[in-house]
Amino acid sequence: QVQLVESGGGLVQAGGSLRLSCAASGRTFSGYHMGWFRQAPGKEREFVAAISWNGGRTDNADSVKGRFTISRDNVKNTLYLQMNSLKPEDTAVYYCAADPTTGWGARRQYEYNYWGQGTQVTVSS
Repeated sequence: QVQLVESGGGLVQAGGSLRLSCAASGRTFSGYHMGWFRQAPGKEREFVAAISWNGGRTDNADSVKGRFTISRDNVKNTLYLQMNSLKPEDTAVYYCAADPTTGWGARRQYEYNYWGQGTQVTVSS
């Protein structure tokens, strides 16, 4: 079992930046692949980015490539999402997730076992 708590969301103008954090506790954080998802009002939760257990591999959705960077600190048991050049369409609740049952490359929410409660990101135009 692992507990995940996101933070760092807020209101930002288009073109601005935010860094989200996801603090993990419980079982060994460093053993899990991790991911970020987001859900906008009226839409399904969608994949944003993923990182392998040791940070050696990353995967990003096309919509955020070149703007968002996923990283992790296995000493601090924390996952990060640096978001630059934010757009109004990035407005959503952002969730971190852990332990994809299908291993590396998982992009569907049902593949992940553990979820945080989410943090709101609002980008104004």
